[in-house]
Amino acid sequence: MSSVFFGEVMLRLTPAMPQQQLIVAKNLSVDFAGAETNVASSLARLGHQCHFVSKLPENPLAQHALASLHQYGIRTKHVIRGGQRIGSYFIELGSSIRPSKVVYDRAYSSIAQISENEFDWAEIFANKQHFHLSGILPALSEQCATESIKAVQVARKMGLSVSFDLNYRRSLWADSSLARDYFSQILAHSTLAFGNAGVMQDVFDFTPKSTDNIAAAKDIGLFLHEHFAVDAAITQRNHHSANQNTLRGFYLSGETVIASNDITVDILDRLGTGDAFAAGILHGLFQGWSKDKTVQFANAAFALGHTCYGDQNWLSEAEIMSVAQGNISGHIIR
Repeated sequence: MSSVFFGEVMLRLTPAMPQQQLIVAKNLSVDFAGAETNVASSLARLGHQCHFVSKLPENPLAQHALASLHQYGIRTKHVIRGGQRIGSYFIELGSSIRPSKVVYDRAYSSIAQISENEFDWAEIFANKQHFHLSGILPALSEQCATESIKAVQVARKMGLSVSFDLNYRRSLWADSSLARDYFSQILAHSTLAFGNAGVMQDVFDFTPKSTDNIAAAKDIGLFLHEHFAVDAAITQRNHHSANQNTLRGFYLSGETVIASNDITVDILDRLGTGDAFAAGILHGLFQGWSKDKTVQFANAAFALGHTCYGDQNWLSEAEIMSVAQGNISGHIIR
């Protein structure tokens, strides 16, 4: 399956000593990530052809970012160059009762400064089957929102399936009603939505009627199907502490709810884990698996993402499938 991903790749800086606070950190580990590249890296690792679309400056940091994408097998032919800077973010990994924190430094990044007609979407989507984007890009600038809407319109006209991750970052939006407007326009041309109960409340002011997990998931699925005619894949997270969560995934198609088994996981780094779930869902759909097998696989990928440092997921299909099949004892493999 050949897929296109549109978004921002950023410089990720994390204290080199795990769980150290930023205020005292002397050394920072360098990596590159972003919601869309995280999904692309997982899918490329699982054997799919992935093309990334973005804009980066002409400087060594951007070259490093491109090299990081290439190591996953992501193709960057459609990354244009220009602008002044690459966006960055700093991550302070939490522990026990102290939550993780993210500090963004991404204003005026190259992708946020794109102008009209910089991307030839008909050429980009030629001979491709799927398009993926998230709600983060439309938050960066008005032109990013306009370009995201334009891209999904062209993708659907050319027969591609479209997945949209309802990523909502409160710090990036002055008003949630603007996010609702942009998200609704993108969903109108999508076939699959990713999200959770939190984003439904924040963006659409929608709260499930039931507190039962299955019934609440069904409420979300019905809302998205009735308003936008999309299927949905959502996650539920029960927080025990910054170091331990219980996770469950759902695939929703109208009134049909398919739930994964719960997985309780100890956390090293939770950044990018929702992207691992999205990649797991897309992999299962691309492979033609049943929805039950797909959502069990995706939840296993979601859980395993918490056990690895960094946003990207290097785990193989066999490693993920083993956990999906219930092998969660953590016994050493020799």
